[in-house]
Amino acid sequence: MVHASRREYIPFIIFQAATIAGVAILFMTLMLLWREGHAVLSWDFVMRPWSHRDITSGGIAQAIIGSLFVGMGVTLFSFPVGVATAVYLTEYSRETLWKRVIQLAIQNLAGVPSVVYGLFGLVVFVNTLKFGTTLIAAILTLSVMTLPWVITASVEALTAVPPRFRHSSLALGATRWQTVWRVVLPSAFPGCITGGIVGIARALGETAPIIIVGATFYLSGFPTSPFQKFMALPYHVFILATQHSNSSAQSYAAATALVLILMTFCLTLGAIIVRYRLRLKKDW
Repeated sequence: MVHASRREYIPFIIFQAATIAGVAILFMTLMLLWREGHAVLSWDFVMRPWSHRDITSGGIAQAIIGSLFVGMGVTLFSFPVGVATAVYLTEYSRETLWKRVIQLAIQNLAGVPSVVYGLFGLVVFVNTLKFGTTLIAAILTLSVMTLPWVITASVEALTAVPPRFRHSSLALGATRWQTVWRVVLPSAFPGCITGGIVGIARALGETAPIIIVGATFYLSGFPTSPFQKFMALPYHVFILATQHSNSSAQSYAAATALVLILMTFCLTLGAIIVRYRLRLKKDW
């Protein structure tokens, strides 16, 4: 027993050290960003339009609105399609070789670099479908990129629903669709939201795809149509940190990064609260 306890103690120390290191890196990153950009952060910085000629007299309102449009668009496209795909794979398709191949392909697509999805969006949405480098092209590209995360999480959530739920519903005379819609999906929905959370967080932080399919560094106004260009916080940070010549660019990049992190945190927290409340309604 003593030797077994020692063997368990060593992995415990390793895992604990890895956790502490991860939290420490996150904390250091936030502290460095705060030290560099806290002097810039203000309500005016968030609400004022961007000034291209003098960055110290403008804000990041267009970039915030553009990122919000992207996040909402990705949610509206990728979440329903991802959940519907997961429902088909778990509830309707048979256990065949093709199903296993498709599931393996979906899991592999989750690891494809984001710039590859940007090139895909350029070929399909920008050139083939003639959407041009616009907001809708960026939304569709990022939706395709986040689909594997949503599908994988939704499949796992649907699979975790006890089979007796389905059997009981069918035994009471419900159709398969009624069983899926009224029994299986409500039970699995909190788990499905997990994939949506991961997808939205990843989409909001991506830079490479939106550079290729429609983001721009400066707009005089806000996008009024999905077929217009847009500004986005990740691309804004990239340009300020690497290509802008103003002496205050680094501070403005850090402040913009803090706003992006806060916005992602708020959206994620809201989704987590919804998921938690839905889980409280479970009785199994």
